[in-house]
Amino acid sequence: MSQDNCIFCKIASGQLPSTKIYEDDEFVAFNDINPAAPVHVLVVPRKHIETLSHCTESDSPLLGKMVSLVGRLAKDLGVSYTGGDTGFRAVINTGPGGGQEVYHIHTHLLAGERPWRRMG
Repeated sequence: MSQDNCIFCKIASGQLPSTKIYEDDEFVAFNDINPAAPVHVLVVPRKHIETLSHCTESDSPLLGKMVSLVGRLAKDLGVSYTGGDTGFRAVINTGPGGGQEVYHIHTHLLAGERPWRRMG
């Protein structure tokens, strides 16, 4: 999918509305419009990369920052792992066999009381 037609590129640039919970120069995070769990946030890099399979070694710093941001947002949202039964799920779906629906790499942050409708 081209960057021009990418819904996440349009959300990141402000062309389409979303309920943003975080943004900086490299990432935007917003609530999923069809949440699978009580907390369902998408963490999206502003750089358009179609899938995890399209990442190269040069994308490693960006991916590391994305994973760190997921952990920080989980803490900010009160769903980080603090012992016992607490915690969250971080999912990167890749390709049709992996359940990817939007071809712009992103991480699903899922948490909250179960059962969830799906895993991300």
